[in-house]
Amino acid sequence: MPSFPSLSQIRRLVTHTVLLALVCVTSPVAAATLLVFGDSLSAGYGLPPKSGWPHLLQDKLDTLEPGMHRVIDASVSGETSAGGAARLPALLERHRPDVLVLALGANDGLRGLPPAAMEANLERMIRMARQAGCEVVLVGMRLPPNLGPDYTAEFEAVYSRLAARHPVHFVPFLLEAIALDPDAFQEDGLHPVLEAVPKLLETVWPAIATALEAVRKRSATSGR
Repeated sequence: MPSFPSLSQIRRLVTHTVLLALVCVTSPVAAATLLVFGDSLSAGYGLPPKSGWPHLLQDKLDTLEPGMHRVIDASVSGETSAGGAARLPALLERHRPDVLVLALGANDGLRGLPPAAMEANLERMIRMARQAGCEVVLVGMRLPPNLGPDYTAEFEAVYSRLAARHPVHFVPFLLEAIALDPDAFQEDGLHPVLEAVPKLLETVWPAIATALEAVRKRSATSGR
């Protein structure tokens, strides 16, 4: 004769099923949208399509957590901090990112624009993103010495001051890993060659990882 489960077994099975369903419903959502907002260094100037570091970031995230995260590269070659501040509100509204990777300022420096104005623009963008509920990764830049020691020092200090004033995940220098290697740059001496791009991702990844962890914790706390 067939063996039927006892009443106690049925109760245990029902209890297990209900608990499993509750775990599935209440587990925090780890998925995140990341908006990379930079200039030509992030847009992949002089490189084959979809080979800049933001695209490598998407590949890395797909490997670590397949299908969970989306990277939107809204970087524009030649973008200044003023241009970025004008563009960002619409992008925040359209994409509703969980993480903003803010990597602007290099073109302000190369054009000799006032660091105080750049600082105000970057601060405005940080505040916009924070008000929109984003974790912010602030990616700093340094300038070649030919622009003068006073200007280059003040330019670099902008990022440190912003990182001290705001709860951001800070990367002091995007090109840290390649800055002293002339073979890592294209003929213009400004933009990385294809082989050097993974080093840019290695530089920004620790800060992005901590930002994603903050998103996870916030999600768990809010029960999203």
